Amino acid sequence: MVILLTSPADKTSISKASEDLAGYVKFVVDLKREVMTIGGLRHYLGEQLLLQDGSYQKDLWGGGVDLESKEIDYESMINIRPPTNSSREALDPGIRAQMKAIVDKLFVKI
Repeated sequence: MVILLTSPADKTSISKASEDLAGYVKFVVDLKREVMTIGGLRHYLGEQLLLQDGSYQKDLWGGGVDLESKEIDYESMINIRPPTNSSREALDPGIRAQMKAIVDKLFVKI
């Protein structure tokens, strides 16, 4: 289940989002609007929901959170943007810091 977060997630939303991948939650953040999606089996599902909600592709970055260890990763196919980001991993430390700030604010404090 993909859930759009514009305010901090409650326990029910986190529980529903974690059902898809048994405790690991994929997310997509909009760096400009500071909103995000959680859940789903693929990042593109969250990406599509944010695009339908008014986001722009250039502002969207994906990653995931292991709910047990609280470890965040910054890897998603939607992050590949040659020539600025030629990897699935968000390589720019500034973008990673923005992603983490949004995850901390709306999803789980890491």
